[in-house]
Parts: sequence; C-alpha cells; structure tokens
Amino acid sequence: MTGIVLGFYGGLPPLPFLLMLLVLLPVLYWTGKKQTRGGFPFFELTTALFAIALGAFVVGLAIFPLGSYRVDHDLNQEKTWHLKITETLKPNAYSQRYVAQVVAVEGKNSSGKMLLILPSDSVGTTFRVDNELLVWARPESIPPPLNPHQFDYKAYLEKQGIHHQIRAKKSTFSTLENPSKTLFGMASNFRENIIGKLKTYGFGQEELGVIQALLLGQRDDISEDTYNNYINAGAVHILAVSGLHVGILLLLLQFLLTPIERLPNGKTLKLILIVTLLWAYAFIAGLSPSIVRAVTMFSFLAYAMYLNRPTNSFNIIALSMLFILLVKPLLLFQVGFQMSYAAVFAIVWIYPKMQRFWHPDNYFLQKIWQLLSVSVAAQLGVLPISLFYFHQFPALFFVANLLIIPFLGLILGLGILVILLALIDVLPTTLVIVYDQIIKLMNAIVGWVAQQEGFLFKNIPFDGVQLILGYVVVVALVVFLSRPKKKAALILLSGIIAFQGWNLWNQLQIQNKENLILVHRSMNTILLHQMGSSLQVYTTDSLNLGSLTKDYSVAERIQKSKVEPIKNYYSINRQALYVMDSLALYPHTSKVDYLLLTQSPKVNLERVLDSIRPKIVLADGSNYKSVAKRWEKTCKQKEIPFHYTGEKGYFDFNNAILKPTR
Repeated sequence: MTGIVLGFYGGLPPLPFLLMLLVLLPVLYWTGKKQTRGGFPFFELTTALFAIALGAFVVGLAIFPLGSYRVDHDLNQEKTWHLKITETLKPNAYSQRYVAQVVAVEGKNSSGKMLLILPSDSVGTTFRVDNELLVWARPESIPPPLNPHQFDYKAYLEKQGIHHQIRAKKSTFSTLENPSKTLFGMASNFRENIIGKLKTYGFGQEELGVIQALLLGQRDDISEDTYNNYINAGAVHILAVSGLHVGILLLLLQFLLTPIERLPNGKTLKLILIVTLLWAYAFIAGLSPSIVRAVTMFSFLAYAMYLNRPTNSFNIIALSMLFILLVKPLLLFQVGFQMSYAAVFAIVWIYPKMQRFWHPDNYFLQKIWQLLSVSVAAQLGVLPISLFYFHQFPALFFVANLLIIPFLGLILGLGILVILLALIDVLPTTLVIVYDQIIKLMNAIVGWVAQQEGFLFKNIPFDGVQLILGYVVVVALVVFLSRPKKKAALILLSGIIAFQGWNLWNQLQIQNKENLILVHRSMNTILLHQMGSSLQVYTTDSLNLGSLTKDYSVAERIQKSKVEPIKNYYSINRQALYVMDSLALYPHTSKVDYLLLTQSPKVNLERVLDSIRPKIVLADGSNYKSVAKRWEKTCKQKEIPFHYTGEKGYFDFNNAILKPTR
C-alpha cells in the first residue's frame, strides 16, 4: 500500500521499479538464506523494499498502461477513437456517461480509459458494457471543481485511471456491429436481463429499487429519499453488495452443503462448490468492484475453513487485499475498499475482545450481544473514514442493525430464490407479494430510525489530520480497555490531547480569518463572506444555493450563517466592487476596482469599460455562456483581466492581485 500511494502521488513510471524488483529478487533470496534469528533484520528490510517497489510498479502500470496513447499531447485535435464501453454510469437529465476503454486511435492499437459523455437528447438508445463505438471527437481534460471545498470529480476519476473525457454528438459517432465479448460484459448484461425480468412482476417501485441494490448491487433506481434514509439510519451497507452479503451467503452455503462431506473427498468437493457458487453470485451481481473484492476475500476464508486448522484471520484478510491490489491497485483509493477492509479488520480484532468482556448465559441476550458487538466493532473501524468523507454519524446505527441483520440471511436467501424463479419464468405471485412486503417492512424500519433526527449528527468538520489521529485514539482505546497498562493509557491520552489540540488550533486560525469569495452557480449570483466562524451569504436566489454553503461551512468550521439579498456596492480592503445586474445601471462613482456582471445585462461593455475603467471584470453563472464569451473578447481588446466562473472557477477577492489599468 505504501508503494501504491508513493507511485500514484509521485506520478512515477513503472520501468524503474521493474528494474528495482529484478535487483531485489536475488538479494531477497540471499538474505532469506543467510538471515539468523538474532542478527540484523536484512531479510525484513529487503522484503519491505521489495513490497514498496512492487506497489509502485503495479500502480505505475495502471497509470501508464503499456501501449497507451498520450492524450495530453493532442488535446485540441479531433481524431477517430475506437472505444469499448466498460462501465455505465448513472445518467442525468442532460447526458449519458460511460467509462470506455481506448482500443485504437486513428486505427493504431492503444490502451487506457476515458470518460465518454453523450447528450441524452441525441442518443436513441442506452449502451451496454462491451458495446464498441467509433467516435470522431476532440479529447478534453476533465475540469477541476469550480467552487471551494466542492467534491473533486477530477481527482475521483484520476484515482480510477481516467484523466480525459470525450463529448460526442449523435452525428460524430457510430456503433460497431458484433463487438468482442468480455466476462465483465456478459456479467453486466446478465444482470440487466435479471432486472428486466424482475420489472415484469408486481413489485413496488421503491421495493424493486431496494431489491436491485440488495441482491444485484444496482442502486440507480433507488429514490433519493429512500437512499438517504439508509444513510441516516447507518444501514447503507445493506444496499451495497459486499462483505456482509457474501459472508452471510458463505455461512448459508456451509450449512446447506454439509451433507456433501460424507462423500469420498467430500470436503474438497464442498470447497469447490462453495467457491464456484460464490463466484457465480458475483457474476449475477455484475462483477462490480465491491462484489469481486468481497468474494475474493471470502474465497480465501473458505479455503481456511477447509484446512480446519488454527489460522490467523489477519493473514487471510491481508492475503486477499494483496491479491486484489496486485490486479487492481487503484482500488486502494476507493472509499468502498477502505471502509470494507477497515470494518473487516475491526470486526476480527475487536469482536472477540467484546465477547470476552461479557458473555451472558441467556441465549436471547447472547445473540443480541453478538449482533451489537459486530455492529459496534464495524462502526469503530469505519468511524474516522466515515466522518472524513461524509461528515455525519448516525448514533442509532445499532438499532437498524439489530432489527434487520438477524433476518438478512433469510432476506438474501429468499431474494436469490426469487431471482432464480424469475429467470425461468415460474415466479409465483404469492412469493412476489410476500417478498415485496418484507422489503417494504425493512424500508419502513429504516425510515423510522432515520426520522429520529436528534440522534443523527450532521455536518461534522473532519480533516485528514483528524482522520489519522482518530485512528490513533480508536486503536489506543481498544488496547487500553483490553489490557489496562500505563503505556497504553499514555498513548491514548497523548492521542486525545493531540486530537483536541488540532481542533483548538483550527479554531484559533478561523477566528482571525476573513474571506470574500464569488462562487459559481447556474442561474444565480452568490457571494460568500466569511468572518471568523460566521458566514454571510449574499445571493439573488436563496432557494438556489445547492450544497455550496453546506460544503463550505463544514470545511471552514462555520458555526452560524445568514443569507441576505445581494447589493450593488461592496467595499473590499478599501477597494470597490460594483454589481451590475439585468437593469444595467451605471455606478454613481467612477472609482470601481471590481466590476461584477450578473444576469446577462444588455450593455455595451466597451462603453462601460471606458466609463469606469475597472481593474478586473467578473462574470458568474447567472450569465449566458455566449454573452460571457463576448465580454471576454471585449476585455481582451481593452487589456483588462476577465474572470468567468463557469471556466476559471470561483474568484477569491482576498487572494486577487489587482494591477492598475492604463
């Protein structure tokens, strides 16, 4: 993992690390032979260097695939691209989006991945995985976020090996007949066929969306309200086909296939059947990264159970992680991968300690305590990551888990039966009604837990330093509670002091901070004025703020905010800002440092510039793009800087360096 992180953020090519591996391999063999028990750990150090070089090498291959076309050399040139769809992304009202593999450029074989964007109104059909297209287009760099503390989609795609995108119209691409088939394409198409079959039965719309997510890992059809309920109830992991589902499925298969052990070589046959059925389920679920990760891990676990001897669970988990990262090193940067392994490590480590802490004699209490222990252990494992990415904590997570997890095996088993019967067109109406009601009850339970807003803590500021210190505190706390010793207590206390000290430092930094920012929002003008831990929002439409103010407030640790209508005049560090709206009124003074154009005012900009001579002209998302382009040309002729938020992103007045005009 260290090698992958260093290789990715260093942008290092794979060849030097391949040479390093070839040099280290004989050294590793030699130190392994010569290493003595009490001598200097040459073998351990060589192994660590070899592992780091291996991580950097595999991530280098992922970033710089062999034979890949260097798109950045020809960003502004139109070429013929042969693309193969590898993943369909959730569409929006304006476009369909796909991840595509580059097969060839101008007829020459190539490799690499790109984001393909097709306008919804110009595409007659939805493409599937394995479809191939010839596209005549100009590649583009994926734009960075336009606003401060906004989700960085560019960085997110880079961590999947995608650095460029292509926008195509219907007239610029054609679909190829009889494309080559891949295992992932067949799995994805098989899953789509299952979903098509299920839609022909009488499931409710909400229930069908949950069934697709629960059994097949397809969450596109879940309504936003239902999905948010699962998030707020701390039960969203139920909708992600991952370790929880595969673990339950493994236990079911272990129980159902027990009679096979009586046959000659029955245990070996049972292992083969279990692993085969687990991968068959992964195929049915579309071979998504989360399901492949989970099935890989539990395949190793099934083998360990087959050996039937004391096995270090951490070694099994680490071995599955090593195998996955060798094949797909960029998975390390995906939130699902991080949370999944953090939860599994925490359960394996913390759950036995909690069971030793208290072991009730009552069978009913024993099962409740086991479920509660698993939930608490998993939540402790993912808590810092969850706060870092999502900035919220559902305090009633254990309630939803206690009410649903005991029956999840039945829900999954019944769901798989529903899928199998639907595939052969013999699914009885009674079973459809029963399963639909079960899912409806589960949604109702989750909805009730989510409505207890007093137990949902939202908008919690949590940065990277807190993430690291948070894990220090969690690990030290578990160690101290397991074996109360002075050293463990000292580490725990130091972690808490460092965590609180960092929070105090941030608060002190904020108290002296003042900032004014013009952000980008379509059909709106928004100025954010931060004064310490307070935020003043000036806008023309308070209902069209989106998540801008929330994201900014969380990142900047804002404690209170206020929204007011925007004004025409502002003073910034003894410099004047004039806001010209659709009324196109001229300022009453000729001294204007910043001219902000909003709502596409119908003015002769050349005459305005000659009249007030601003040091810089700003245009935000409330203007038409075509009008902003025309203004840019006028400003260029007048040698006055022009900043359009739709292209250059937000404008920070505090960091702007204004030069006097001619």
